[in-house]
Amino acid sequence: MRIPLTAATAFVLFSIPTFALPPDNADPAMAPWFKSLRQPGTGAECCSISDCRPAEVRHDNQGYEVKIDQSWNISAVFWLRVPAERILENRDNPTGKAVLCFTPEAGILCFVPPPES
Repeated sequence: MRIPLTAATAFVLFSIPTFALPPDNADPAMAPWFKSLRQPGTGAECCSISDCRPAEVRHDNQGYEVKIDQSWNISAVFWLRVPAERILENRDNPTGKAVLCFTPEAGILCFVPPPES
């Protein structure tokens, strides 16, 4: 017997949030720092340690690009330009690397540039 998928059922099924798993080498001591990251303009939480992580980054005269790969639970690998309004400037960064807060559904929520070298 097949149960028809009604609009209400579909809404419930597809509105359940999905969360990325933290990287295997995630440091639980860093969780408060990750949780402190807030989206520019809204002040909403960027993410938790589950979907913010150090990212491979490149920088040119147009800004930053981050590498999106299988670690974000997607099959493709590509470089994504970081919108200027998502960059958290003048922010301490104890990771020593660029940090990206990203979900495949919402895109880039926040980006913390790498510490200056």
